[in-house]
Amino acid sequence: MLGLMMQTPLRIAALLEHAAKWHADTEIVSRNTEGGLHRYTYHHAHLRAQQLANALAALGIGPGDRVATLAWNNHRHFELYYAVSGMGAVCHTINPRLFADQLLFIINDAQDRLLFFDLTFLPLVEKLAPHCPQVEHWVLMTDRAHLPAATALPSLLCYEDLLAAQAAAYEWPVFDEYTASSLCYTSGTTDQPKGVLYSHRSTLLHSYAASLPDCFNCSSRDVVLPVVPMFHVNAWGIPYMVPLNGCKLVLPGPGLDAASLYELFEQEGVTFSAGVPTIWFGLLQYMREGQRQFGTLRRMIVGGAACPPALLQAFADELHVEIRHAWGMTETSPLGTVSTLKSKHLALPAEEQQALRNKQGRVIFGVDMKIVDDQGQELPHDGVAFGDLLVRGPFIVGDYFHAAQPGQLTQNGWFRTGDVATIDADGFMQITDRSKDVIKSGGEWISSIALENLAVAHPAVAEAAVIGVPHPKWSERPLLLVVRKPGQDVSAAELLRFYEGKVAPWWVPNAVEFVDQLPHTATGKLLKTQLRQDFAGYKL
Repeated sequence: MLGLMMQTPLRIAALLEHAAKWHADTEIVSRNTEGGLHRYTYHHAHLRAQQLANALAALGIGPGDRVATLAWNNHRHFELYYAVSGMGAVCHTINPRLFADQLLFIINDAQDRLLFFDLTFLPLVEKLAPHCPQVEHWVLMTDRAHLPAATALPSLLCYEDLLAAQAAAYEWPVFDEYTASSLCYTSGTTDQPKGVLYSHRSTLLHSYAASLPDCFNCSSRDVVLPVVPMFHVNAWGIPYMVPLNGCKLVLPGPGLDAASLYELFEQEGVTFSAGVPTIWFGLLQYMREGQRQFGTLRRMIVGGAACPPALLQAFADELHVEIRHAWGMTETSPLGTVSTLKSKHLALPAEEQQALRNKQGRVIFGVDMKIVDDQGQELPHDGVAFGDLLVRGPFIVGDYFHAAQPGQLTQNGWFRTGDVATIDADGFMQITDRSKDVIKSGGEWISSIALENLAVAHPAVAEAAVIGVPHPKWSERPLLLVVRKPGQDVSAAELLRFYEGKVAPWWVPNAVEFVDQLPHTATGKLLKTQLRQDFAGYKL
């Protein structure tokens, strides 16, 4: 027997329609790439998205066609999110921080027909264009006044001219909610990037889950500024979540330095933000140097890489901002877990509460997870046993776009994340390593992430990484790589003593090497494959 409810498919365009109708005068504030601030409302954003949908149709874009973006967090990028997916095409956001050969692979693998880009990326696009024969038009996301006088790009179009030529009347089509909506590629740390193709259904379900109190906890009373770029897993779903809830949206454009962010936080009354640890480290230093405080900001999400506990504690103690630790990946849309305490934890001593907050947290609705050993046997949720982390759910990847071997990605309905983790009795998950980064010493596992977090807690350490290097007796042992803070000095012996009493003695690294900088992926994660190559011949 089927239910007798209306058969209304979940569609991305419905989010903006809802906001335009019921939160019509709520602002979207955007820092332009050309300079200055742009202000309008959900009502006007919807009208412009309709104009853009008409423009795309006039250029021959139809259902399933891929339309790419190389752009910052701004109002035009927001409009593209809705116009492209809303008309039934696929919005393909590209990370401009990837290497040129990765960008070419992604554009050609996706078979993008149009590519929209910000002024910042004009030199990059001019280099890419000759190697992307299937891209029919290149659209510069600016107005006629800022169009370059000369460019090597063929078929260069102006974004504002495209919109001006079209009417704002557009009837969003209704189609199956499983229709593809957007495409993101992984950062490709070990091989070529892989495409994750989201659907309208998966995106809407993820947006509902992200809105819940134990997750982002945002409402129409909030002012949301996503520091995480819209080219990084759709800014963790924030461009979809904010119109669903009617939040005021503040988009920082290319200005991601601490001073520019602080100015927007204070000027626009931002209450919630999200970004990677490196951004929050820079902001913390800026706040300390000027003895500044936030006027309205009270909640942040940190994800994209393991967040050192010292950073969480500093924001809480010094700036009175709650940072919730989150975990996810491109393949999970991306939210998987958020570290929010349950009511029973509020009676715990402060140190025990902080220990829970340091974990990656509990699953949000729509995600199931488990940890397994090398034989695939499920391990207990005791907070001690750690094994490979597997997940499943309606917004978890089922297969990669253009997979070489379709149907081989999941095992018995579970996706293997590549992370090694523990899960405690209350469901709090903690990442102990990437499976390819875990250090196996004498048959026992050592968490490189735990050692890195402790090293960063030292006042003289700016950044740290731990890798395994060969050892004649124990197979491999930890090597600590450290970047000192400017003007700070610390010895290897002092750093090793810093571990005493904090970890098991056999976890303490065997050696310390000081480096000027550490390599990172395009999304800010430590590039340990490069570190292992650089220290391949290292002898303890």
